[in-house]
Amino acid sequence: MSESVYEDSFPKASLAIAERFAVGVNYLYPLALNVSRKHRIVRDALISAMFDQQRLFYEAAKSGQASKLYIADAGLAHIKELLRFMSDPSRRLMSRRQYEIASVHLAETGNMLGGWIRHVQKR
Repeated sequence: MSESVYEDSFPKASLAIAERFAVGVNYLYPLALNVSRKHRIVRDALISAMFDQQRLFYEAAKSGQASKLYIADAGLAHIKELLRFMSDPSRRLMSRRQYEIASVHLAETGNMLGGWIRHVQKR
């Protein structure tokens, strides 16, 4: 297989996105585990969404379809909404600073995903 053909495929991009997202998961997972038992539904939803998101990235890479990328993008939006819910001052399941750091991790992943979507749309 020629090098240029390999460069145009997306396993490299999906692995880069998955690796970048894993950095965010490594930050968020201990925070989620420290959420009180009273809020375990939200905690479990966040943990489940994070691990489902990894699956969505690999499914998108395997299929190469823009629709799968949009589903992965929606998964990121779901995680962001869970974080907003958890950081709300009335709940305080995570601090504002923790929310900001987690948002930076997700924004970087989202930017990579956005570039991937734009690339697929051009084809």
